Amino acid sequence: MTGQTPYTQGVVGYKDGVPWDYDVTMAGELTKAGYQTINIGKTHFNPPRKHLGFEQLILSGEHNEWLAKQPGIDVNKMAHGVPGNSWMARPNHLPETLMEETWLVSRAFDFLKKRDPTRPFFLCLSFNGPHPPLCPPRVYYDQFIDREMPAPAVGEWSQRHAEEAGYPLDVDSWRGKIPDHLNQRVRAAYFAFLAYLDAQVGRFFHMMRQQGVLDDTFILFTSDHGEMLGDHNLWRKTYGYEASARVPFVMRFNRQLEVNQNQVVDSVVGWEDIMPTFLDLADAPIPDTVEGKSMLPLLRGETENWREYYHGEHSPCYHPENANQYLTDGKWKYIWNPITGEEQLFNMTNDPLECIELSENAGHRETLELWRGRMVQELAPRNEGLSDGKKLIPGAVPVVVGGDPNDMHLGYLGT
Repeated sequence: MTGQTPYTQGVVGYKDGVPWDYDVTMAGELTKAGYQTINIGKTHFNPPRKHLGFEQLILSGEHNEWLAKQPGIDVNKMAHGVPGNSWMARPNHLPETLMEETWLVSRAFDFLKKRDPTRPFFLCLSFNGPHPPLCPPRVYYDQFIDREMPAPAVGEWSQRHAEEAGYPLDVDSWRGKIPDHLNQRVRAAYFAFLAYLDAQVGRFFHMMRQQGVLDDTFILFTSDHGEMLGDHNLWRKTYGYEASARVPFVMRFNRQLEVNQNQVVDSVVGWEDIMPTFLDLADAPIPDTVEGKSMLPLLRGETENWREYYHGEHSPCYHPENANQYLTDGKWKYIWNPITGEEQLFNMTNDPLECIELSENAGHRETLELWRGRMVQELAPRNEGLSDGKKLIPGAVPVVVGGDPNDMHLGYLGT
């Protein structure tokens, strides 16, 4: 929404109640450029109904209000009893026609039918799923529950996350090994939810084709995070590991954009690149506040001025041990825990599932020093004191930049 990195926009982790005070936003700039702008679905804005430049908002909470009015439905969407961040899974108690994602696509269709045809449009269609609770419609759950699922990737370095977890595990635990049959269930439910979401995206594409706008619309499909799903005996997200930090970034180009439609771009990109890309497509000026870059040159094969590596981070969320700063160029990944000082190095080319940790391998000392030095330089200008320009210095990491160092969001700890 801002085209900025977490540190610049002021929040490097997760915390409820932090006001979204941003004067320059992607929706706002597109509205200025003459676009009809609408967000349909989840936002996490604070306050929730703040528009942040969108002309219209339809929020997820409105689905609950609609659901309560349906004949024979006297419970809300969470009546399945599965907590919102757990590793439990089951079929949804609601039929597919009453699910939130189905309802959101229907609202998007309403917008396409009733929009102002004299203006271009910017639609952000934001689904909650497949975020837990992993409760897909039964028709999709049944397609996967009896199939063999890929086993979790578990490196030797991550055995401690099983050994140190308290048992019996709380269903919201951030780490721990669960029985194989439960792991199979949660993975089957996750794939089932993705299949359901695929169907709804396909339904929306069909609607766009019916309205005659599909081939004239640039589409980006992405996600705010992945799910660990037991990889390395970890659950949920906020980590620098691939299962959590690497997200889909799939584009469908409008026919006016003269680029190769079928290509994979190896350059590392991030969410701050979305705003300048959309503004570039709209021939709208890119504000000086934006730190990301338009990805259109990458699509044309112009990679010489692109970033060499990408920096990601997250303050502690469930436990100090899952705070992270990481760097990656897609071939190597360096992770540093700013609380404990632990380092990790992974060769992503040979070990894409991050099972072999190389920071103490003498044969990779120079590589470790290279990436550590890059992190030193990355953090040196910042105010947390995590780098003095010569070395990394472990310390407290508040969620809000410049906030109380002791204000680390450590909710959902479980037992």
